[in-house]
Amino acid sequence: MESLEVLRERRAHECRLTADRALQSIDEAEAFLRDRGLLTRTADSSLPSLYEACHEEEYKPGSGGFGAWPRTKWPWFGHLAERGYLVVAVHRGKNVLVTNEVAALLDPICRAEIERTRAAAPDWDRLLDHLASAGPSSLEDLRVELDLKPKELKDARSPLERCGAIVSRSLAVTGGEGHTHSSVLARWDHVFSGSGDVGVDLHQAFQELLVAGVRAAVVAPEAELKRWFSWQWYWDDSLVDDLVREGRLRRVDGHVTMVA
Repeated sequence: MESLEVLRERRAHECRLTADRALQSIDEAEAFLRDRGLLTRTADSSLPSLYEACHEEEYKPGSGGFGAWPRTKWPWFGHLAERGYLVVAVHRGKNVLVTNEVAALLDPICRAEIERTRAAAPDWDRLLDHLASAGPSSLEDLRVELDLKPKELKDARSPLERCGAIVSRSLAVTGGEGHTHSSVLARWDHVFSGSGDVGVDLHQAFQELLVAGVRAAVVAPEAELKRWFSWQWYWDDSLVDDLVREGRLRRVDGHVTMVA
């Protein structure tokens, strides 16, 4: 069995953590996404990061935030979304790009979240039901149609995006002096045509998603796994214990990896 040192070397290669493996084109970035299954925007965990794999100098060194993004390759995250890959905020509120295969793993959880959040708060129910009937809608249309102030809409949408019940897509708005950016919101079940079955065992569904995350990362500290996704209410230690017992994951010095 591979040691932790060997696993870390393999992770560095497969997650493109060294400069000699830097992404050189948007086509390479797409191949990287398809190989890993999911990519965070910036490096914040063991999950593979698109911007980290670019190995490009910062847009504005020392400024932090957007200024720390790659100088010329920062649009690639959006370009991959334009190629049909979903961007979801289920990485504890941060955006992650996913392939169709990983979206299928997310599907039963996100559909269950639509039902959970509809029952949890009137404001969430109202927004979700409106999107169900109106379809994908711009923020401007939603503010008018639901008679909401910008902060009221933000307060309603943010937790729904975080748990995957709704998905946001960036939208360029042309104006008299160039363009600004807005967003289009849609329910998960309007952007991904999965099975539609909300009766799936969510414990098992979450396990499948964790396995996909571990595969993407190659190796990760076990304690980190519970911080990968927003759904803390689905987490319990038996998730990993069962996967180890079933021979799908193995533990290595406080870390987990796939069983070869």
